[in-house]
Amino acid sequence: MGASKSDFFTEEQNTIANVFKALSHPARIAIIQYLLKVNSCICGDIVNELPLAQPTISQHLKELKNANIIKGTIEGTAICYCLNPETISMFEMYFNEISNQLRNKCC
Repeated sequence: MGASKSDFFTEEQNTIANVFKALSHPARIAIIQYLLKVNSCICGDIVNELPLAQPTISQHLKELKNANIIKGTIEGTAICYCLNPETISMFEMYFNEISNQLRNKCC
């Protein structure tokens, strides 16, 4: 079996691409903004906040969790979600690097 196209790129490049892919839906951006506002929540809270069905929200949460953007902890019969600070720090470093390199270049 041949190599997949992602094999030709670094682990960092693949990780960043996977995170961006997970962020490429407006519902997921809305979920992240909600988590920032409340600091943590239970899936039912998000269902009350967004105009989407519970199964749809669960699928979006799964995508965000698979990309390591959010974390979930089980509290009784509910899962409480919050942003993953390690992934947010990776974003910050990535965009700071871009910003720093752009300061030294002109087009």
